[in-house]
Amino acid sequence: MTTEPTDIASGWDQATYRCGRCGAENTVTTEAAYLQAVGVHTDAHAVWDGLTPTERDGLASVLRTVLSAPDLGIEFLALAQRLARTGGNA
Repeated sequence: MTTEPTDIASGWDQATYRCGRCGAENTVTTEAAYLQAVGVHTDAHAVWDGLTPTERDGLASVLRTVLSAPDLGIEFLALAQRLARTGGNA
């Protein structure tokens, strides 16, 4: 495996990552996409493992709301930064 894949030269057609912990499958067509898929999925497990069941439910609820409206997520982060700078809670 190269550190800087040249996808055409490496002969990639597609690869499927299967998680042995949760059964998730992700099929990708480049080595870079495969490495990213594995890394992101591994990170997701690490976050999940660090949360209590109540925190998991809360985070999942927030993500469902924010990911369904990307502009909301951007505005929420901007609001959080403004309020953190000013010490406000409005």
